[in-house]
Amino acid sequence: MNTETDTTPVAWTNLIQALTLLSRGQSNPASPLHCEHDELTVMADPDEFTLQEIEQLEAWGFHTGDDQTFRSFRYGSA
Repeated sequence: MNTETDTTPVAWTNLIQALTLLSRGQSNPASPLHCEHDELTVMADPDEFTLQEIEQLEAWGFHTGDDQTFRSFRYGSA
């Protein structure tokens, strides 16, 4: 997605791709995100994703959490 003429930083591109994928397995349509203690929580059910998709999400900084969530310290802290 990033090309020589694309000025979007890789971290932003990865975040957008991850959120787009995570939206398919959303588990809370009213409040999809929560951030606390330097950790971003995305309300998406890991059971809705293939192993390959979970591996890609992990590469982008999102790891499976408890209670139908993914969590990220990469995007949850400043």
